[in-house]
Amino acid sequence: MAENLHIKRLSGDALVAYIPELARLRIEVFRDFPYLYDGDTDYEKKYLQTYIDCQDSVIVLAFDGDKIMGASTAIPMKYETDEVKKPFVEQGYEADAIFYCGESVLNKRYRGRGLGVRFFEEREAHAEALGGFEHICFCCVERPADHPLRPADYVPLDKFWNKRGYVKHPELTTTYTWKDLNEAGESAKRMTFWLKEE
Repeated sequence: MAENLHIKRLSGDALVAYIPELARLRIEVFRDFPYLYDGDTDYEKKYLQTYIDCQDSVIVLAFDGDKIMGASTAIPMKYETDEVKKPFVEQGYEADAIFYCGESVLNKRYRGRGLGVRFFEEREAHAEALGGFEHICFCCVERPADHPLRPADYVPLDKFWNKRGYVKHPELTTTYTWKDLNEAGESAKRMTFWLKEE
């Protein structure tokens, strides 16, 4: 690992200075399969504003020197949108007792150095410090095995997530809407949640 590679864990107003770089990084990384996201800077800034407004949120930043190479977000589910909370409420979960991990994005050159593990560890440590959570969760997009843009060497992260203690829950799904790189307009994408007991 590079000598100048380091991690910061920030919340609320401390994030303001990093929003433009975070928006750029999210658009860059989410262009790849399985997200194929044709990103929009204005949308990204609006999305990230949620984490500034909520003092209980956290963004874990990975720096090489003073440049952001990766980021990972999380927030108590009670502050999330209805599309995130709804499947849990319908299945009898208490949304206030769930900590939601939004996403992790990392520059390709910095993968395989343990930062993905650190992102989970730091978010889970933040949830523990806040207290009161029974579950930690995240969701991922479901793409068909024969998707035309699926790379031949693509490997799903299921084993990595299982090793972190997360279990896939097919009964907990929602949909997000965005424009794929090969689409003329936005379309709904099926998202499945993974849970870990606190």
